[in-house]
This record gives sequence, C-alpha cells and structure tokens, in this order.
Amino acid sequence: MASNTTSPPLLSPQLLAQLERLELVTRKVFRGRMKGERRSRRKGQSVEFADFRNYVPGDDLRFIDWNLYARLEKLFLKLFLEEEDLHFFALVDASMSMDFGDPSKLLYAKQLAAALGFVGLCRADRVKVEALGGSKVNPGPVLRGRHSVWRLLAHLDSIEPGVNVPLATSVRDFCLRNSGKGILVLITDLMDKAGYETALRFLLTQDMDVYVVHVLSPEELEPDIKGDLKLLDCEDGDIAEITVSRPLLDRYKRTLASFIDGAREFCTRRGINYVMTATNVPVEQLVTSYLRQRGLVK
Repeated sequence: MASNTTSPPLLSPQLLAQLERLELVTRKVFRGRMKGERRSRRKGQSVEFADFRNYVPGDDLRFIDWNLYARLEKLFLKLFLEEEDLHFFALVDASMSMDFGDPSKLLYAKQLAAALGFVGLCRADRVKVEALGGSKVNPGPVLRGRHSVWRLLAHLDSIEPGVNVPLATSVRDFCLRNSGKGILVLITDLMDKAGYETALRFLLTQDMDVYVVHVLSPEELEPDIKGDLKLLDCEDGDIAEITVSRPLLDRYKRTLASFIDGAREFCTRRGINYVMTATNVPVEQLVTSYLRQRGLVK
C-alpha cells in the first residue's frame, strides 16, 4: 500500500540544479506552431546559415546569393537552420495499481514527469502532462516557458489514483485528442488484465519518439511475505487466498522476470524506447544516467 507519510516535494532544489543543464532530444524532424529555442534539422528561413542549393523557378529571390552569382554566373539559394519548438507529452498512469509501495509508484511517476517537464519548460518546449485513469478527468494544460513550472507542479499534485479505466482506452483517448511531433513518455507499471500491447500500439500511431518507463516497487521485485494470505486486486476487487511458500515465490519471480522481458522485447521490436526502473532508484539518477543513455536528454 502507499505510504501515509507526507509526500516529499516533486522537485528538490538539488535536482533542479542538475535539470537546468539538460535538454530533451528528439530524432524526429518537426514543425512547430511557434519559433522556439530549438534548432531543427529541417532547413527553413531563420538567421543561421546552413547550406546552398540550386535556384529553381518560384523560389524567393530574397535568398539568392548574389555574390556567388557574380563569381559563378549561377543562381544559388541560401538555406538556414530553422528554430522550432518541441512537443513533449508525459502520460502518468494513475490507475489503482500505481498506488502501491513506499514511495508509491504514482508518486515516483509524478516526480519523473515533473523533472522531464521542467527540462522542457527551461528550453521553451511545449509541455503537457496528462493522467491516465486518475480520479479526475483533467487532461492538463499545455505549458510553455519556465514561468509555467508552478502550474506543472500544481497539476501533478492534483493527480490521484482512481477510476479503473483500461490502459488501452486511456491511451486511445489521448491519441485522438493530441497530435504533433516530438517526444512522448508513458510512465506506468504496465499492469492491466487486458494487457498493455494495444495501448502501446496506439502510441505508435503518433509521429513521436515514444518512451515507456516501466515503474515497479522493490516490494514487487523482492516480496517479503509468507504464510496464509488473502489477496485483493485493487483494480477489480478479485480475491485470491494463497499460502506463500518458497516454490511459490520462485514461480512468482520467474513470472515477473518473464513479464519484464516480454515488455522490453515488445517495445524494442517496434522502435519504442523501454526503460525499467524501481522506485528506490533516485529520479535524478534515472534522468541523468539511464535516460541520458537512452538518448532522451543530453
């Protein structure tokens, strides 16, 4: 179960100092609706020279290099790097299964979303954090600029575990309401009786770099239980009575390892970036080490 102690701040001053030096990275070439601080690989009409190409009828005459024409008697067009904004989406699984552990998986997910969102806001990216299956239907605001950090944290603080909505349904609804190129991070324990595969396939319909951060608690990875127990499924109320023995724990660990390996393989084969983490791994270590190695931040 979740801890009853007062929750720590989502972003500590020490973590903020590290995050300010980072930047979100996308492999997609994208066109934003506003010019931001990020240089795109797509060449456009900005202030930083990138290359030349041959002039073709219909090109803007203002970008012809007349000095080259005077020397070569050929028309060349000057190309520039265009600066554009990046779309960053963080989807936080707020189903009841995430309200487990100390700290809870949901709190850890909110801290990670806050950290990545802060990085984006510091670089003038478009940032949106949305809860999946939470107690409130609130898609969250679209934020931009460092002055919006307080709104990001307030929105994350408002997320509570609640309605038992299948992961696929929540992700599908998000995909129907949102579009754009950039980065999408799903933070979840992937625990859904209907499976996670359909939900992840929906994410692949978006023209984005997709990351799945698979969050589990140490209590799930190494359960310290024994004796006769009555287990209650927090999402659908199913009850099971079991006797915990060493063979049963061994079988549980094999099943969990197979579940993790299956999720990793499913994502890898489809070009989804997969990262598994436990809630006892500090968020700053996850962001500055593991997610940097995966290419999400630099």
